[in-house]
Amino acid sequence: MVNAPATVGPVISAWTAVSPLGLRAADFSSGLGAGRGTGKPLDPEEWSVPFREACLVPDFHIREILGRKNTRSMDRVTGLAVTAIRHLLSGEREDKAGDGAGRLPGVGEHTGLALGTSTGSAQSIMDFTRDSLVSAKPFFVDPARFPNTVMNCAAGQSAIWHGLKGPNATIAGGRAAGLLTLRYALRLQRAGRARTVLCGAVEEFTSARAWLEWHTRADDDATAVLGEGAAVWLLETADEAREHGRGGLAEVAGVEFGFAAAPAAARTALADAVTRLLDRTGTAPGDVTVLADSQAPGAEGEAERAALADVLGGHQPPRVATADAIGDTCAASAAFQIAAVLALAERGEIAPGSPALITTVDRDGVVGAALLRIR
Repeated sequence: MVNAPATVGPVISAWTAVSPLGLRAADFSSGLGAGRGTGKPLDPEEWSVPFREACLVPDFHIREILGRKNTRSMDRVTGLAVTAIRHLLSGEREDKAGDGAGRLPGVGEHTGLALGTSTGSAQSIMDFTRDSLVSAKPFFVDPARFPNTVMNCAAGQSAIWHGLKGPNATIAGGRAAGLLTLRYALRLQRAGRARTVLCGAVEEFTSARAWLEWHTRADDDATAVLGEGAAVWLLETADEAREHGRGGLAEVAGVEFGFAAAPAAARTALADAVTRLLDRTGTAPGDVTVLADSQAPGAEGEAERAALADVLGGHQPPRVATADAIGDTCAASAAFQIAAVLALAERGEIAPGSPALITTVDRDGVVGAALLRIR
């Protein structure tokens, strides 16, 4: 067990994103700054899906990026997670072939990992189930692909690939997964289980996910373009970051959650969560400098906007519209919202000490909010 020292507060000191804007954090940051969209028509010869376009990570070929070793049976969601974490651990200094130029100091084998998801890889689950039914005998399946059917495959494989032996957790939370992993990482630190934790979320675009979305979406959110990718960041104590030469991009001031049993109740539930968060962190509604809402489609998005209007009143802080650029990334959406705020902070577009508000509403009822204080 690691004894957590008393510090001012946990800080996010490094981040990266593998997104439809590109494979690197710099691509994500510059693409957002330029307001570049990523939706592209899907080739019907390649994709048997009910949607005409999607926001896909460009040039993402697992074996080209990670090499041929141990990637024969790796699915897309695992490949996205392993790639993003590799970029973060190398400080974005490695080349395309994967030859890293060193590892972030202080991020050793005892570093924890908390990764958000929806169901893991729906495509892997469905493919393996189908093989077990249509093959000559039920046991005529590829056993190497069975681990992909387990929800925590991406987190487990990421830990194996990168030699992380600290706490390893998979948080299934839909659109709220990114904030839920942040809360989990904070608990690991407070319990003294890990000083440094990699946390974030991942989502893939596949035929299985596309059809699941098609059949479960309401009519009023059927036009939302699906996206994919992974966003991860390094959460550590302020003392730990300072010891290794990292000043920290943002302090995690607080995280709050609520639950709405029906979409109609999401407005009140989120407003209550945001109010508690602002009160607990001593932040006035008018002091919020940046807002990164989830842009959830349909009734959830309407409830989110209404809740924020209720809490913030006439105050309208600049809004970071992540989904406009990279589409509906579902389980990874809150992680990308955090990454967008960190990108702005890194570029110096948010003044030190400014509070940034991140909110989310999931169609299964979870609502949440986090407040980051820029350093």
